[in-house]
Amino acid sequence: MDRQYDQEAGLDTLAALQEPETTQGWRTTVDATAPGFDEWIVGAVFGGTYQRPGLSPRDRQLLNLGALAALGGVDPQLQGQIASSIRIGMSREEVAEAFVHLVAYVGLPRTMAALRALDTVSPNSATA
Repeated sequence: MDRQYDQEAGLDTLAALQEPETTQGWRTTVDATAPGFDEWIVGAVFGGTYQRPGLSPRDRQLLNLGALAALGGVDPQLQGQIASSIRIGMSREEVAEAFVHLVAYVGLPRTMAALRALDTVSPNSATA
């Protein structure tokens, strides 16, 4: 395995994190605009970065949630990461508490937006 790019490991990671319809949706969107870029994302990000040692899937999800909440204006991606967090076993309460913890670092408006994003994710939409 090339630790920097592994398409098969990327597909396996995506299967653990996302529902197939979610993965197919973003891949189709990306590929329509930038053909082949979806394959790079799968191989390099999910098959490379996500495969590195040192962080658990839960740790990676917490980082994703924090980064997206801090960015703001990325509601679809934040909602997807919330669903992935729940899919890998985090509770809605843990996700909410992660956002509450961010208030001192990202501010109240970004925290409130993140909590609103959590409210839009169905409790049943992220189950494997």
